[in-house]
Amino acid sequence: MRLSAFFAVALGLALAGPAAAASPVVVELFTAQGCASCREASAHTAQLAQEKDVLVLTWSVDYWDYLGWKDTFARPEFAERQRAYAEQLGVAEVYTPQVVVDGRSQSPAVKAGNVQALVREARRTRLDPPQMMFRSAGRVAVGSGRAQHGGAEVWLVRYDPKEQSIEVKDGDNRGHTVVERYVVVELERLGAWRGRPVLLAMPPPSENGLKTVVLVQGVRGGRILGVLQEDGAQVARR
Repeated sequence: MRLSAFFAVALGLALAGPAAAASPVVVELFTAQGCASCREASAHTAQLAQEKDVLVLTWSVDYWDYLGWKDTFARPEFAERQRAYAEQLGVAEVYTPQVVVDGRSQSPAVKAGNVQALVREARRTRLDPPQMMFRSAGRVAVGSGRAQHGGAEVWLVRYDPKEQSIEVKDGDNRGHTVVERYVVVELERLGAWRGRPVLLAMPPPSENGLKTVVLVQGVRGGRILGVLQEDGAQVARR
């Protein structure tokens, strides 16, 4: 079956099924185990995650490792993601704890009122996302939609939903136990999306128990245009 025909069938079946679920607001927390004020921010975003229309992703960055404690979850590509947001959102330099909402706005994560206001604003923002669905054999389908200026990318994110406690033995949090939730473990670019249907292969998870999210997002830290979660429900902001 040609790709265009495949999508015609797939989208027809999706539209004939149950109504699409409301899209979650994507709240990305950039944090570090060596950051003293990050513990409070982690607790606040964990509360936000209890709201059914909020998806929290916790990204551990490595640029605080020089204080003497090597963050156990940090990866260089997570800090690079934050730097891309800083460029797009006009932030002079990266910092922690920071929250980015839907790739559209940002705030210091310690300012709980500001973060909640950004989430409320995101809920009111109308989106026109592409149809998305998981397919067999570890693939994800992204349908047609309005092309993003400059193009967009499809990202695979896998995170651990469990609460994890880390005893920090050096740096600003020396002697404290840091509790982290929704920690991102994997980030991989699956391919480009230019408004036309694509079918992309996903690698298997690196470990058991991880949750899978696929994001369609403008290039270099652009706006999040579409979200597909592991349960396979199509998400479209109403």
